Parts: sequence; C-alpha cells; structure tokens
Amino acid sequence: MKRSPLTLHLAAPRGFCAGVDRAIRIVEMAIQKWGAPVYVRHEIVHNKFVVDGLREKGAIFVETLEECPADRPVIFSAHGVPKSVPASAEARKMLFVDATCPLVSKVHIEAQRHYDNGLQMVMIGHDGHPETIGTMGQLPPGEVLLVETAADVATLEPRDPARLAFITQTTLSVDDTAEIVAALKARFPGIVGPHKEDICYATTNRQEAVKAMAPAIDALIVIGSPNSSNSQRLVEVGRRAGCGYAQLAPRADDIDWRALDGAKAVGVTAGASAPEVLVEEVIAAFRERFDVTLEVVETAVETVEFKAPRILRAPAA
Repeated sequence: MKRSPLTLHLAAPRGFCAGVDRAIRIVEMAIQKWGAPVYVRHEIVHNKFVVDGLREKGAIFVETLEECPADRPVIFSAHGVPKSVPASAEARKMLFVDATCPLVSKVHIEAQRHYDNGLQMVMIGHDGHPETIGTMGQLPPGEVLLVETAADVATLEPRDPARLAFITQTTLSVDDTAEIVAALKARFPGIVGPHKEDICYATTNRQEAVKAMAPAIDALIVIGSPNSSNSQRLVEVGRRAGCGYAQLAPRADDIDWRALDGAKAVGVTAGASAPEVLVEEVIAAFRERFDVTLEVVETAVETVEFKAPRILRAPAA
C-alpha cells in the first residue's frame, strides 16, 4: 500500500534538560554506590518511562519520607522539597541526597533572600505541583502567596502592598507568566522581580522551538507524561501559536492517528523529562504509516550541564 507523504518537523532543542539529566544520574549513581534499594521521594522526574526504568534498577518511589526506612538512602526529586523534609531526614539520621534542579534551588535562594529583607513573596505557579509546594515550603506559612492566573492578582491580600517580591515556577508558559507579571506590576508598582528570569532556559527554549514550527504544521505531537508541567505547556503554546491540533502523547502507542488524517506536516517535540529514545520511537511509528521527510527546526543550542552532588562523585585521583 502506498503511504502518503508527510513532513515531520522535529524541534530542537527537545527532551532532557540538564536538571533532569542530573537527577536521573543521581539515582543511578546512588544505586551503584549504596546498592538497591534506594528510596526516592516523589517521581524523580515526571516521566513514567524514566521512572519505570529506574524502578527496575532498584529505586523505590514513595510520596512521603515516612514511607522510607531510616537505614536506606533517600533522594529528593528534581522538583525540590519544603525545608521541613530534609530537616525531618536529619532528625531521623537518614542518609539523603538532594536532586533538586539547581535552577529550582536558585528560586529557593531568591525567596529566602527577599524574606530576609522583609519582603512577602508572590509565587506564580500551579497549585499542588511539587515544585510549587517545595518553593512555598522554603518560607514560613503565610509568607508566600500563590497566583495561577492574571485574574488571581486582583484578589491578593498582601500584608504590605509596598513590601512585595515575586518568584515563579520554572516550568510555566513564558507568555502566560508575562501576562501575570504585568498584572502584578500594574497593581503593585513597587514589586521586586528576580534578577534573572525564573523560568528555566530549557522551558523557554522548547517553547520557542514550538512557536517557530507552528505556522508550518497541521498538527503537533508533544512527547511527555500528563503530570509533566513543561510538557503540558508545550501543547498550550502550540495551540496558541496557530497549530490546528496539538496532542500530548506519553508514547507512540498513545498517538491518536485518526486525528492526523489528511495532515501534510506534523511537528514533534518532547518535554524536558522525556528521553530521546521515545522521540525515536515516535519517528519510527510515523515512518510505518507515512512516507516521511524529516526536517529539524533548530532555534537554540544547549550546552548547560550540572554536576552531581559531591557525595556521589568519585574522589579526585
């Protein structure tokens, strides 16, 4: 049977960011150093394929520290944790490794600095997301006010409107966040912002690549898990950029092929916690169904790399 021609636009950058790569390496190095099992508080990154692979190697994923025995190592996920979590681990004399992404840790440090200067925080983020919980948990209750939309800004009741600063979750939509920041500055002209953008380089770069390809494609496939914030944002960015159809697909088997009937050009990208092997799987699935021409849409080159914590690194020779 003759296959229809299809141009597959492949976003670059896509997939793993430096923080995700570091977090996965931390779990693998911990298993190698201390043997299995190693406990991980929350999914190390939001991708089922990655989590299942680490589980097979000897990682046990739990949601609370209380589920971890005191005599086995525990790793905190890349999303970050409230200050109470390492404090509890220390009280139990547990061996723990913090895999929090350094760019999330930067936001934590920033929040603490503003608090030390007497400012109350406004956090732009998603309620209930582990990163938001971890960041808000860096400061005492009531010191961080959460907003999810520009409309939320109107209902804020800060302690002192003249003594405010804002921080953001690192995986948000760049455009949505800009809208919320504008609303904050309009209502609180003196609000202090971050020295450098809190939304991480990888989130920004992946969104820019989707925007660049959107005018040329009929549909967009974002490879990523449903609980991945940055992957969900890529779907939204594609739709807003004019892509007629955008779908989140954890694996090739999850693609709704009927929705792609008649498509001549399809974009493919992957969230920051989705490995390249899943991208290759999706490309292979397209080749089985279409006569594929592959075009790479490159909008940035990423060279960022984060080292694993010293406790896991081999001593210098």
